[in-house]
Amino acid sequence: MVKNIVVVGASAAGLTAVESLRNKGYEGHLTLVGDEPHVPYDRPPLSKGLLAGDMTTDQTLLRSADALSAIDVELRFGSRATALDQEARTISLASGENLHYDAAVIATGIRPRRLPWGNDIAGVHVLRTLDDSLALRAQLTNGSPRVAVIGAGYLGSEIAATSRGLGLETTLIDTNPTPLFHQVGPVVGEHAAAFHREHGVNLVLRRHVTGMQQTQGRVTGVQLADGMTIPADVVVVAIGSVPNTEWLRSSGLDIGDGLLVDEFCKAAPGIYAAGDVANFPHALHGGRVRIELRTNAAQMAMAAAGNLLDGDTRPFTQIPFGWSDQYDAKIQTFGWCASDADVEVVHGSFAEGTFSAVYRSRGRIVGCVGWNTIKGLKTFRPQIGKEERIAA
Repeated sequence: MVKNIVVVGASAAGLTAVESLRNKGYEGHLTLVGDEPHVPYDRPPLSKGLLAGDMTTDQTLLRSADALSAIDVELRFGSRATALDQEARTISLASGENLHYDAAVIATGIRPRRLPWGNDIAGVHVLRTLDDSLALRAQLTNGSPRVAVIGAGYLGSEIAATSRGLGLETTLIDTNPTPLFHQVGPVVGEHAAAFHREHGVNLVLRRHVTGMQQTQGRVTGVQLADGMTIPADVVVVAIGSVPNTEWLRSSGLDIGDGLLVDEFCKAAPGIYAAGDVANFPHALHGGRVRIELRTNAAQMAMAAAGNLLDGDTRPFTQIPFGWSDQYDAKIQTFGWCASDADVEVVHGSFAEGTFSAVYRSRGRIVGCVGWNTIKGLKTFRPQIGKEERIAA
C-alpha cells in the first residue's frame, strides 16, 4: 500500500501532481521537492508580462505555501535532488538528507541549453526561472538600448517581441530560414518573419553564431560565422533546452532525451514522470516524444497521478496544445505542425493577420494553427490523426 509519495519538481507538473493525488483521494504522506526557493509559479509570463513589467512577481504565483500546506503537502523548496535509489526507495537531496518513498513522481523539467562560450560575460542571459526574468528585466530597463536574441523559437520570439514593446533595438538570430520554424513550419514561419519585421525587429536568419564580443567583461556584440558582428548591449540565448536527468544517472532508470516512460507515464514500478522531462510514446506522432508545453505538463501530471493510484488504467494520449503571445497576436497550435507537412489556410489569410491553417502529412491531419483566431480550430482539433479531409 502506498503511504508515502515524493514528487520531485515544483513547477506546473509537480504542483498538478500533488493536487491531483489529493483530489483523487490519496491521504498518505506527500512531499513536494523543488530546487528553487520560490513557491510554484507560472513560466509563460516570464518572457512576456513579467519581463515587460506589466505583471508583478506575485501575479505569476500558482499557489501560496499556505494553500499547499492546507492540503497537507510537506514542502522542500530550495532542495535539489541528487540521486534516486530504487532498491532503497530513497531520493537524496543536496543537503545530504534522504527521503523515503513508496512511490515517486519525477517532474524535474528542463534547463536552458547554453552556448559553449560567453556564458560568464556580463549582459549575456538565459531565461527559464523567475530570477532569470527579473535579472533580464532589470537590464532591459537600465538604458541598454540594443538587444540580440539568439534563437527564434517560441521563447526567443516572445523575448524579441517584449524587447520591441519596450522600444529597444532588437535583433533576432536563428540558423533556420524563418522564426518558429520547428513550431509552425516554413509557410506560417514566413508570416511570422514578416510580422516581426513589421514591428521593427532586425531578423538575421540562416546564420550561425560563433562568438561574443566584449569590452572589460561586458558584452558588446554577437559574432556570426560570415564575419558579421551584431552590436548588442544585452544578449539572450534561447537555443533550446536540456532535460534535468543527470541526478538519475545511477538510478537504473532509462535515460535518453529525458526520462523514458511508457504510455502510462511509468518509468519503473512505483516511479512515474510528467512534464518537460518525460519522454513517452505517442501514437499520433508514431514514436517517442518529449513535449515542452505548459498544458502538456499539467495534463500528463494528472494522468501520472491517476495511474500511480489506480494501477495504470489511463494511457496518456493527449494531443499537444500550445500558445504564444507576441505583440498583439495570440498563436495557438494543436498537434504537430511539422516543417515537412502540407499546409492549407482554411480560414482568413496572412494578409488579414487572422487565419487558421491545417497541416497534413501522409494523408492525415496532423496539426492546426490559429493566428489571432479560434474559428475553425474546434472543428479541426478532433480531426487530428484522421484521414478524411476537412472542407474549408
